[in-house]
Amino acid sequence: MLTPAQNDRVTRVGPGTPMGNVFRRYWLPAAEAAQLAEPDSPPIRIRVLGEDLIAFRDTENRVGVVSAFCPHRRAPMFFGRNEECGLRCVYHGWKFDVTGACVDMPSEPPDSLFKTKVNIEAYPVYEAGGVIWIYMGPRDRQPPHPDYEWLRAPATHRFVSRTLEECNWLQALEGGLDTAHSSFLHNQNIGDSSQLRNLDKAPRLEVDKTGYGFRYAGIRSVAAGEDYVRVYHFIMPAQQCRGYVSGRKADPKHQATIRGHFWMPIDDVTTLTWNIMYAYDPAQPFTEDFCVESERQSGRGPEHYVPGTIALKANLRNDYFIDRQVQKTRTYTGIDGTNTQDYALQEGMGPICDRSLEHLGTTDRAIIVTRQLLLEATDVVENGGDPLGVDPADYRAERATDKLVPKDLDWRETLRADMLAKF
Repeated sequence: MLTPAQNDRVTRVGPGTPMGNVFRRYWLPAAEAAQLAEPDSPPIRIRVLGEDLIAFRDTENRVGVVSAFCPHRRAPMFFGRNEECGLRCVYHGWKFDVTGACVDMPSEPPDSLFKTKVNIEAYPVYEAGGVIWIYMGPRDRQPPHPDYEWLRAPATHRFVSRTLEECNWLQALEGGLDTAHSSFLHNQNIGDSSQLRNLDKAPRLEVDKTGYGFRYAGIRSVAAGEDYVRVYHFIMPAQQCRGYVSGRKADPKHQATIRGHFWMPIDDVTTLTWNIMYAYDPAQPFTEDFCVESERQSGRGPEHYVPGTIALKANLRNDYFIDRQVQKTRTYTGIDGTNTQDYALQEGMGPICDRSLEHLGTTDRAIIVTRQLLLEATDVVENGGDPLGVDPADYRAERATDKLVPKDLDWRETLRADMLAKF
C-alpha cells in the first residue's frame, strides 16, 4: 500500500506537481493525426496534464499545439481562424504561428513593435505513428523523439484508437500491468478450461527492472512439463505492451499481434487511454474487418461510443449494462467487452483510489515495483536528474510476447529472440 502522501505524490499531475513534472519530461501522445486531417483544417481542443490546449495544422502541414487562450484578453483560441500559416484569434485578430510567435497584430498601429514582445505558449510537436506527440517540459531537457516499435511498424500493420476513462491515470495503468485479473475479470466462458489463463489462476510473477522501467513475466502452469509465459513491458511513464493471448487451441482467426496502452492523464481524474495494436508478420497486414472486430471484442466498436465522442455508452452511471443472468451462467462479470470490464473496476474505485486501504498479495509484485519506480522518478526529477525511459535507446529494441515454454527452461533465454523488436 501507499501512504496518503505517497498516493497524492504519484497521482496528481497538474503543473508544478511532482508526478506532473515527471510526465513533462517525456514526449506525450496528445491527439490523433487524423483529428487534424488536412492543412488549415479546424483547430481542436485537447487537455493534457490539467492544461487546456489547442492543436491546429497550418498551411504548410505543420502542427502547432498552443494555449487554449489568447495572451491578449484570454479569448478562446478554439474559435480562431486557421489561415496562412497561423491561428488568428477572432476577438482582435492577433495571429500566432506553430512556434507561438505573434506574426500579425492588426489591432495595433502598423509601425508598432508590440507583436515582437508577445507570444502564445506553445509546445514542441512531433508527428509519428498517426499520433501527435508533444513535449511539455524544460526545453533544455527535451529528450530525443519517441521510438517505440509500434511507431516504426508500417501503417498497414498498426492500429491505434482512443477511449475516455473517468478516473485517475494510475488506476488505469495498474489495471493494465496486473496479469492475474485476466483469469477472473476477463473470463468470458466460465466453463471453458481450454483458455490458458483459466488453467492457472495464481500466476508466478518475475520482474526485471530495466533502463526504461521493467520487463516482467506472468508464468502459469498449464501442463505437466509446460508453462504459459506472458511477457509484459512497462515503459515509463505510463505505457504497457503485452503479448496477445489467443487461447490454448489454434485459432484460425488469430493474428500475431502485440497490444498495449498508453494511459495519458487529461487531468487528475480523467484519462485518455490510447489503445495500441500492431502486427509483426510483414506478410500479414491488418484488414479493416480484423481491426473492427478486435475493437468490438474489447467493447470499443463504433456502436459502443456515444456518437461524436470517445466516451463509452456503458459507464458508471448505468452500471456498464451488467447482465446478472449472464454473470450467473456464462461470464465472470456479466459485462460485455474486456475494455468495459476494466473500466467498471477502475472507474468504480472512485476518481482517485485510496491506496492506503489496500492489502497487496504475491501477484501484485508488478504493481509494487511500478509504484517504487514512480516515486523514485519524482525524487530524481526534483533533484535535477533524468527519469527512466526518456532515452529511446533504452526501449527501442524491446518487444512483448507470450509463448508456451518447457518448465525446465529459463523463459528469458528461451524467448530472447521473440523479445527483440524487428521493425
